[in-house]
Amino acid sequence: MTAQPPPTSTAFLLAVLGRRAREDVERALKPTGYTLRHLSALGHLMGEPGMSYSELGRRAGITAQSAQATVRQLEERGAVERRTDPGRGRTAELHVTATGQELLQAGRDAYAEVDAALERALGKQRRHDLTGLLLSALSGGSSGRD
Repeated sequence: MTAQPPPTSTAFLLAVLGRRAREDVERALKPTGYTLRHLSALGHLMGEPGMSYSELGRRAGITAQSAQATVRQLEERGAVERRTDPGRGRTAELHVTATGQELLQAGRDAYAEVDAALERALGKQRRHDLTGLLLSALSGGSSGRD
């Protein structure tokens, strides 16, 4: 049996790299007891306090029920506070607390660790170039950078 050449599909390689980066960020977050799902919810709530569970779920790529469970966990840990009474169909009016802001910083630190590992593997210029290419691909061809 002959060895197969490495895959050259860009989409496949991005998926593999994305999975690895996610695992690395999750590993860095593990001591905090939070996950990327928690971090994502906090980031969305920080940017737009008071959004509904449905909207939070849409933005985070999860169901409204999962968003509600995630927010409940964040509330129990003091990362989010509810400023309205709970009720079916109501906007949650959730706000990120100082504890939640600390978690967001832990998330930024986790991503910085993964970025540093990429930079060690690629070198500073190539990581910078990769970042520009990814931004360009995400924006449909224009990264908005000069």
